[in-house]
Amino acid sequence: MLRPIWFLIGIFFYALALGGCSGETQAPSTGGAVTVGQPAPDFTLSDLNGRNYTLSQLRGKVVIVNFWATWCPPCRAEMPSMERLHRELGDEGLVLLAVNIEKDGRRTVAQFLSSAPHSFPVLLDEQEVVQKRYGVYKFPESFIIRKDGVIDDKVIGAIDWAEPRTVAYFRDLLLR
Repeated sequence: MLRPIWFLIGIFFYALALGGCSGETQAPSTGGAVTVGQPAPDFTLSDLNGRNYTLSQLRGKVVIVNFWATWCPPCRAEMPSMERLHRELGDEGLVLLAVNIEKDGRRTVAQFLSSAPHSFPVLLDEQEVVQKRYGVYKFPESFIIRKDGVIDDKVIGAIDWAEPRTVAYFRDLLLR
């Protein structure tokens, strides 16, 4: 009798892990989310040191824009593989921008990075402007942007960014 209950509980947690974390934000209205094949909306955000990053200035590079939060376990879990991917392909033209969406991001991100530093830029979207422009409401959510500024793929949920097939996908994008 307990077997079906445990099966349903297992399915629930598996689905939760695949889907990522639902945030404190509302789901976007229809038409608010950007889609694959569209030009990526431009933005300028700064990191903890005040350095600005503008997406359009990265044309000619392959860019991952990853929306995340420190309170999201799948977001934190995928960070080490993002770091490995960045270290492996950063010199070849891959740019990884981790966009934190927390209202108190300056404080929470600083605390997070003190115990888990990363070499890729971690940007702050404390007003949720870019998050809303991209229609993001599940975390992590990532957009892969080709050299021409067009969104090539969208990933909802955590993945192993350093997995060989994923690295091969990015190597292919970098060669195009």
